Amino acid sequence: MFLKPLRLDIKRKLTARSDRVKCVDQHPTEPWLLCSLYNGDVNIWNYETHSQIKRFEVCDLPVRSAKFVPRKNWVITGSDDMQIRMFNYNTLERVRSRRTPTTSGASPCTPHSHTSSPGVMTC
Repeated sequence: MFLKPLRLDIKRKLTARSDRVKCVDQHPTEPWLLCSLYNGDVNIWNYETHSQIKRFEVCDLPVRSAKFVPRKNWVITGSDDMQIRMFNYNTLERVRSRRTPTTSGASPCTPHSHTSSPGVMTC
């Protein structure tokens, strides 16, 4: 028995040149995409207008992961300098920064925030 190849009808919503993208997250209510980059920057794009809304520098090392925390108006990032950082995405102000506890020396994985309780979890 032969399986037919999967055919997808993909419609391009946003195309942009950038440094190597490490992580992408979509805002749950706004038409925004959050992109963390290898060069240490984070970009927020509006995929309806195809425009970059915000750009901010997190550090000089790759930002491996980034997530929206909509209930706080935050972006939370994990980077190769072993820091978890929280930024207000309206003001771009850094709200908090914490060194990640690790014993393996690996870079932090994707940070997650609980939808209703305070707290951040990393893997």
